[in-house]
Amino acid sequence: MRLAADARMDMDRRRCRRLLLSGGLAWLVGGATLPRAQTEAAQPTLKLPLPAPGSAEEGVPGGSVQFIGTATVVLRLGPFTLLTDPNFLHRGDHAHLGYGIHTPRLTEPALGIEQLPPLDAVLLSHYHGDHFDQVAEQKLDKLLPIISTPHAVRQLAERGFRSLHGLHTWQAIELEKGAARLRITALPARHGPPVLYAALPETMGSLVELLAPGGAPAWRLYISGDTLVYDELAEIPRRFPDIDLALLHLGGTRLFGVLLTMDAQQGVQALQLIQPRRAIPIHNDDYPVFKSSLEEFLAAARAAGLQDKVQVLRPGERYSFTVPAQRWR
Repeated sequence: MRLAADARMDMDRRRCRRLLLSGGLAWLVGGATLPRAQTEAAQPTLKLPLPAPGSAEEGVPGGSVQFIGTATVVLRLGPFTLLTDPNFLHRGDHAHLGYGIHTPRLTEPALGIEQLPPLDAVLLSHYHGDHFDQVAEQKLDKLLPIISTPHAVRQLAERGFRSLHGLHTWQAIELEKGAARLRITALPARHGPPVLYAALPETMGSLVELLAPGGAPAWRLYISGDTLVYDELAEIPRRFPDIDLALLHLGGTRLFGVLLTMDAQQGVQALQLIQPRRAIPIHNDDYPVFKSSLEEFLAAARAAGLQDKVQVLRPGERYSFTVPAQRWR
């Protein structure tokens, strides 16, 4: 049975290659492999102990989201500080998308990589040059924990990174810092339509939960990752209702006319599906391959009556929050 399954996978991979080549998209194929099948069964939780803070926080914690640019944000959640999808190229520098394709950055990051605060971990949605660039490869500490897809951690291991934690869909990892705990769960994401996504880098959404002393989630953040709206996303609000904040990767990325990330209309669909209390649109206007602007998304949100849910952050700006006191027990 295993041999038969492997044979079917090889046939699917060859069929995908033929379709891509016939459409002039050979650069997407390279050495891509089909992602591991996503299962409904929850995966085991991994543990990642971190150095405890110098002094324990008292009372109800808070946090913040600082937008740096593209999909890069600095997350502060209680005593934890995370960096997402590090992209620190400057305007005019080129991101490498693989197989000879490059795209110039149109914007400046709000911070240089040297200006970052001390980090506990990096949360990486997938391995693509506009999400993990050559600046990050050269300047991030090779021992800094990185949580990502199995494909991404294989790529990063070849580049000298040593604290790598690959998650399959629905698998979780807990970061422990003294008595404080943060749980990160890998969620479904599909970086392109069915014919193409198997040949693109494996990607994931993320749920980041700050856990109360009793172990219950006290605050929930959803990060979409580079995805389109598709059927499997409906499982997210069923498993994880009451999401406090969503970071939506938008931009309507198109290559050779093919939509690879959510545009304005799909961003609204994601809002309606996930139903976060508030959402921050990111990954909007930084590269020429982004074809759907932030303004288009805001207009679509207004047309759907969802404008009050949307929080716009310009590069460098920060959204702050405090965990509701009734949840911190």
